[in-house]
Amino acid sequence: DVQLVESGGGSAQAGGSLRLSCAARTGTFRSACMSWFRQAPGQEREGVASFSTRARTTGYLDSVKGRFTIAYNNDKNTVYLRMNNLKPEDSAMYYCASRPLDCWTRGDWYVQSPYNYWGQGTQVTVS
Repeated sequence: DVQLVESGGGSAQAGGSLRLSCAARTGTFRSACMSWFRQAPGQEREGVASFSTRARTTGYLDSVKGRFTIAYNNDKNTVYLRMNNLKPEDSAMYYCASRPLDCWTRGDWYVQSPYNYWGQGTQVTVS
């Protein structure tokens, strides 16, 4: 069983920063791909950033490139999302997700269905 525990959400003004954390509570299993998704009211959930724990490489939604940074601490099995220069359009519920399938092999890191573990979500509000 994998449990994802998120933290770090909250309110920020435009141009501000927030740092989200997601601790994967695991036993013998570690995810090959850990990602952040977000969903604003009335909108589809979209992939924001992904980290391949095997290749140690990252991928980003185009609209957050240069502003958001995903990082992974393999000792703590924790993934982070540093969000700089926040915009009101970044307001959403942010979800941490993990899957045993590698991020890049099938070109579907941004799709919800391959992820088998999800956090409870943490709200980000930018005004």
